[in-house]
Amino acid sequence: MTTTVGLAATDDIEFGVRLLAATPTHEGRDRELLRHWATVATEFGARLAPAPSRARVVERDGGLEHGLLARYTSRPATVELYTDTVARAEALVDENGWRHWYPAGSVRAAALAHEAVHEQLHHGTAKAALKEALGHVVLRLGRRRLYGHVAGAEEIAAHAHARTACGLGRSPLLLTAALATAGAHHTTAPHAHGREK
Repeated sequence: MTTTVGLAATDDIEFGVRLLAATPTHEGRDRELLRHWATVATEFGARLAPAPSRARVVERDGGLEHGLLARYTSRPATVELYTDTVARAEALVDENGWRHWYPAGSVRAAALAHEAVHEQLHHGTAKAALKEALGHVVLRLGRRRLYGHVAGAEEIAAHAHARTACGLGRSPLLLTAALATAGAHHTTAPHAHGREK
């Protein structure tokens, strides 16, 4: 098993850069552009006002097997919360001495806050605001600009929102990196959250 020692020395923005770099469509993109997008998405998520979730929460096992902590689906609006992954993440917090960053019970709370952002971005106007903030222009017509989707930016924003909303000392991106590094699941995905439409 690979050790998680040293992960805490990596800052939250760098975890965002790594998430973007590992996301399809960003192969070969300039690292400074990825850092800019990660910073903008982090700031956007941290400022995003909480919105009440209408999603039904379903708790189940099997997250470790599929590399998932939680997943939002919109039809019908549901958050699947994987209790085995939540328990493993809580154990990693204790094993690494990170309890001052992630109080007891905060993994579950952060996962729910994270998925509420996916719900908000799916149904509200925040998605367009995030695109505009990222500034990824894909088409210009005179003074008009069409902003494109930046794959992975919503994940970073959701993690930043969860950190702020739950009063965490570090982004949940550190925890998801620790889950992957510890071999807690068999996926190479850079995060332990999922979203389906």
